[in-house]
Amino acid sequence: MSDERVFQDRLSWHYDELKWLYGELYHSDEHAFEYFVSVLRDAYLSRPDVLIERDESREFDADWYKKPDMIGIQMYAENFGGDLRGVCKHLDYVASCGVKYIHLMPPYDCQEGKNDGGYAVSDYRNVRKSLGTTEDLSLLVEECHKRRICVCLDLVTNHTGDEHEWARLAKEGNRDYQNRYFMYDDWYIPNLFDETVPNTVPQMSPGNFTWCEEARKVVMTTFYPYQWDLNYQNPTVFNDMTSELLYICNLGADIVRLDAIPYIWKSLGTDCRNLPQVHTILRMMRMAVEIVCPGILLMGEVTMDPGNVMQYFGTYDKPECHMLCNSLTMAGIWNSVATMDVRLLKHQMESFNNAAKDHVFLNYLRCHDDISWYLDFDYLRQLGIEEDAHKNYLNEYLKGSWPGSVSKGAVFGDHTRPANAGICGTTASLCGIETAAESGDAQKMEDAVRLDIMLHAYILTLSGIPVLYSGDEVGQLNDRSYENDPDKKDDPRYIHRGKFNWASPKRRFEKGTVEEKIAGALAVMETIRQGHRVFDFGADVWILETWNDKVLGVGRYYNGEKLLALFNFGDSREIAWIDEAEPYTDLFTDRFMEAKAVELPARGFVWMVTTF
Repeated sequence: MSDERVFQDRLSWHYDELKWLYGELYHSDEHAFEYFVSVLRDAYLSRPDVLIERDESREFDADWYKKPDMIGIQMYAENFGGDLRGVCKHLDYVASCGVKYIHLMPPYDCQEGKNDGGYAVSDYRNVRKSLGTTEDLSLLVEECHKRRICVCLDLVTNHTGDEHEWARLAKEGNRDYQNRYFMYDDWYIPNLFDETVPNTVPQMSPGNFTWCEEARKVVMTTFYPYQWDLNYQNPTVFNDMTSELLYICNLGADIVRLDAIPYIWKSLGTDCRNLPQVHTILRMMRMAVEIVCPGILLMGEVTMDPGNVMQYFGTYDKPECHMLCNSLTMAGIWNSVATMDVRLLKHQMESFNNAAKDHVFLNYLRCHDDISWYLDFDYLRQLGIEEDAHKNYLNEYLKGSWPGSVSKGAVFGDHTRPANAGICGTTASLCGIETAAESGDAQKMEDAVRLDIMLHAYILTLSGIPVLYSGDEVGQLNDRSYENDPDKKDDPRYIHRGKFNWASPKRRFEKGTVEEKIAGALAVMETIRQGHRVFDFGADVWILETWNDKVLGVGRYYNGEKLLALFNFGDSREIAWIDEAEPYTDLFTDRFMEAKAVELPARGFVWMVTTF
């Protein structure tokens, strides 16, 4: 049970730094800081006993989440189970997929219709009626924990929906609540912001501001007109958003994903991205969690260029996020699929490998969002590749418009400016399984399934936590029904947010089906990953030179076990020109093989291991 002395001990450990940072950010506002401390105290004293016990056990095992069997899945409750109770009914299926944590897309109350997939939150403390109740969410968390499955929930940090209580009061003219947002009487200051702040979703939501007729004011809306940017220069916003964070923690969440964190601090004359104050806020949130609920992990969503990502871990002495979503690797993977060239992926891995032992990335092929092309174009320019033309090629290839492409994606963003556009689609459809199914071409299907499995093998090879997007584990295809929904038809991201097809899991047991091949391969790979120490988070990882730009080589070593993993991104047979002396065993066939001039089928891979 909660103990005031425990709270005071934890608070005193962080107090000096916390007060200094708070004072620097909020001009030594003592009253606001005292209220902030009271928020922490109230959250700790209201934390359920079972969660306090979990905190204590995790404090003794700080690396509890850094296990090779930690595999995640991301899902929308309404698509997977209809509602929260429906998800509960299917948890045995989730567990059968080897999943150890579920990222449940925001189940909170939000306006009907256009709500950015749940990211225009109206109330963090109530569940959307169509999904059930807060009690249903608590039951789902409890049922997950019974199966030793962790739960991840979001805190949308940058904005609220325009139907949130704060926004409603602001519309009514309440000055205190208007000051929680960026609201102006005319367009003078908004126009100054627009001189330096780029558009985030220019095709669907041009500009960074929206006129609010009810308030007769201009409101900052970085993403969509119904998502109002919060003003973190106001300490009340920080205090109350920290309270919402801790409320989510006290619901039983094990991981809280901080959405859109690079945007949360705005300053005139800047691009309003990745500003230093963002890291001050993150550092204070991290300390708040360590004081109230030290068993909780903070996950950062940072869809930014490579140079700005690593800093969101903070430093060894002053950590910020426990883990980061690895959207850069997602983009790098699909770049290699479209170009059949692994040089950029190698370059990215070299950057991440050094950090992988100390920092945790969530590695995935697909997520709820589009694939944004945040690639290292400084590096690509050295290869003669120009940014806009290359992004245009990637989108054309992955939507299937390029000669020879079998992908079936949809472009999201500004069609007139490729630099602002990304690509959407399920993994299976982007790999060509949808095209092969339509044509009935058996060879195309074999190649597409092999690519799908190879890409999953790659994320299972990396250090970090592999995450599946719900439906990818059985090769689910694009769902174009969103085109008939007036609230969704302009947002291609819904092409991969379709309802889960519950006939697919049954076909896992039918020999020769796509579902059987993909699900079976994943099950084997997950078992191998859990059974070999070389997949441990502490492993040394390096790029294995293959002398072939179509073949990526990865080496891992840990405690006497060495793995070589080879991935052919080409569309024909290729040779990895490696020359390793030790005798190796193919982890899938248990057969001896030499690690010399290894031949791989188109879109194929191999895992080989040796022991010392």
